Amino acid sequence: MIQPIPLTVDLNARVVALGDRLFHDKRLSADDSLACAGCHGLDKGGTDQAKSSTGVGGKVGPIAAPTVYNSSYNHVQFWDGRAADLVEQADGPVNNAIEMASNWEQAIGKIKDDPCYAPAFADLYTDGMTERNIRHAIATFEQSLITPNSPFDKYLMGDANAVSERQRLGYRTYIAVGCGSCHMGVAAGGLQFEKMGKKADYFKARGGPIIKEDHGRFNFTGKDADRHFFKVPILRNIEVTFPYFHDGSAENLSDAIDKMAVHQLGARLPKPQIADIEAFLLSLTGEYKGVPLTQIKATP
Repeated sequence: MIQPIPLTVDLNARVVALGDRLFHDKRLSADDSLACAGCHGLDKGGTDQAKSSTGVGGKVGPIAAPTVYNSSYNHVQFWDGRAADLVEQADGPVNNAIEMASNWEQAIGKIKDDPCYAPAFADLYTDGMTERNIRHAIATFEQSLITPNSPFDKYLMGDANAVSERQRLGYRTYIAVGCGSCHMGVAAGGLQFEKMGKKADYFKARGGPIIKEDHGRFNFTGKDADRHFFKVPILRNIEVTFPYFHDGSAENLSDAIDKMAVHQLGARLPKPQIADIEAFLLSLTGEYKGVPLTQIKATP
């Protein structure tokens, strides 16, 4: 079952503010061209709404960027779960040659004398500005990126008129056909690993070569039993986190629902049922700081 997102989260506001600045600071990248927000735009559902992300120097990565909104509800981070938490996750992009192509020594060298940072780190951390503290601040900001007050949240909290009859029917269908067996909890996902192609060969149907990233969790554990397993993506705000799947192969929700039914549930859903489930999923779009995600504007 899905639970409502809390209206607030208890975090140190000053650490959140520091993490916010760092999350949007392009100096963490090698050529000062890319911030964390470049691949996780708060105006784009916490993603870049691209099939695969573009790093420094125009290098294109091999996998779609998952949303940063509500990412604190994931049991692990990255599609393959190689980071245990958001602090560990924040280490990856800075050092990745295709993403930010930098390192912490270089990044700290560029921001250490910034008058906006030095006092804040000195005040908040006993050891000042360090790699660990930068990652902690960014992770704390990311923990603040919750999106409560979706129509479905309001419905769960007692407002029977917050969703339409079709959306209620879509939720009942979602449960009946088995979507809720993987997409559950506060974020409607993010709590387990599942094989991509549990009931039918997804990669054969998709076509094209199978690349390293298609092997999923196997790349982290080396266990053949983990091949093609991925962290179940969260469905919160899925209206604005297109395209879908680790490879961005589904461009719209109806296509994603159809493919998941076939390859994960072993079912061919009729179009009316797909439309009902899609209607329900649209009710999961929440608010950030009181603004619906469909109305969030880009940071200048």
